[in-house]
Amino acid sequence: MSEGATRREKKEQPKVKGTTLQKEEAGFLQWEAAPQQHVHALLASTKDELQFEMTEILGLKNHLVCMKEAVLLDYYVCGFWWAAEANFTSIQTSFTMAVLHMLLDNIREKQMSFMQNLREFAVALGAASQCRTSEEDTTPLLDEEEATALISYIRNSLFQKYRLYELLFTTSREELLTSTERTIEVFGCQGALLPLEEGIPTHLYSQ
Repeated sequence: MSEGATRREKKEQPKVKGTTLQKEEAGFLQWEAAPQQHVHALLASTKDELQFEMTEILGLKNHLVCMKEAVLLDYYVCGFWWAAEANFTSIQTSFTMAVLHMLLDNIREKQMSFMQNLREFAVALGAASQCRTSEEDTTPLLDEEEATALISYIRNSLFQKYRLYELLFTTSREELLTSTERTIEVFGCQGALLPLEEGIPTHLYSQ
């Protein structure tokens, strides 16, 4: 059995029924869209199965024709898949998804600046790096290596594309179209164009 699997089993022993209760008792964020048991089941799914389940969980019925829904689905599926490949436990994965949701919600609903959102992330990560998953387990939710990996993923997946997410979720499509200016140069000439044989010297044309 791998070290990642052993650690996952160790941390998944405590079971908490409600996500709201998890958040209050543990002191760190948990994803409210899916209970921990559901997250645990999703960790064993294929990528196609995960995408289908995420579509149902998030209610993104128009992701095939709506760009915003397609971006949202990709954002959550990639985040969950990354956590699974990092051998995160169900409670660690739930925290990861909660952080991803919080950061995106801060852009969509609260329209936070990059620095404000970065501070929110630091607070959430600090709590996860200090709080224990249970009274029996003395290790924090995320150790230093896991926290560093999550920071790297959030930086690459969201923070480096922050302006794009702002434009997508805080600017209307009509505003994007009408506020874009383009300069087009049109070729013009005085008089009619001469045929090729009349437009160059005779000695060049006959060569």
